[in-house]
Amino acid sequence: MKLKQNELKEFLEEKYDKYNRLDFIESDPISIPHQFTKKEDIEIAGFLSATIAWGQRVTIIKNANLLMNIMDNAPHEFVLNAKAKDLKKLNGFKHRTFNGIDVSFFIQSLQYIYKNKGGLEKVLTSSHATENNLQHNITYFRNVFFSIPHPLRTKKHISNPSENSSAKRLCMYMRWMTRKDKRKVDFGLWKFPSENLMCPLDVHSGNVARKLGILKRTQNDWKAVTELTTTLKQFDTNDPVKYDFALFGLGVFEKF
Repeated sequence: MKLKQNELKEFLEEKYDKYNRLDFIESDPISIPHQFTKKEDIEIAGFLSATIAWGQRVTIIKNANLLMNIMDNAPHEFVLNAKAKDLKKLNGFKHRTFNGIDVSFFIQSLQYIYKNKGGLEKVLTSSHATENNLQHNITYFRNVFFSIPHPLRTKKHISNPSENSSAKRLCMYMRWMTRKDKRKVDFGLWKFPSENLMCPLDVHSGNVARKLGILKRTQNDWKAVTELTTTLKQFDTNDPVKYDFALFGLGVFEKF
């Protein structure tokens, strides 16, 4: 599909407008943090839901809800107070390769982050993590996350963009937490410049972007994320990742 620059912008704006709506929340993992009102509940529910956001969306939402139920629908309180007996409740949890061992460590690491590091926002957005460069921020976060004793198997569940991973789920999570607009699909809870977010990239959005000619790189890796986001900045310098709604909607709902 070959469109001129102005036609392409118009097309993406139209699809962004169509899919950035509260009506679509129900069928998306972002519906899980939307069940909460307390900041820490939203960010923890969002983080855990984003972590398991791969595979069928119905299954992702079902398992994320199950996880919230195990945590008595009070994720922040559960994280802060979890002892060995509480972690045992997570033993039977499984979403694809993410199992009870992994989620149990995630809770312990989140407890460490909230008790010792000022919480998820501070670790993922702090300027010493470094000059609003999302690749550095995610890498810094990953280092903090695994700075306490951890099962080796769990490391694969937090992507490392410094090793050229697309870090799709963490880019998506950062969009959820920091992007602000009147529609209120994204939460806009955290202070982090929208222009420094990176577009989440997966098979669907990658295929759509290539068909539209806004992504040339054939691999879905961090280099592709950088290329795609740089191109999207030509359409909106301050909020390039808003077009994630367009790429996602075209791929998932319109089978573009």
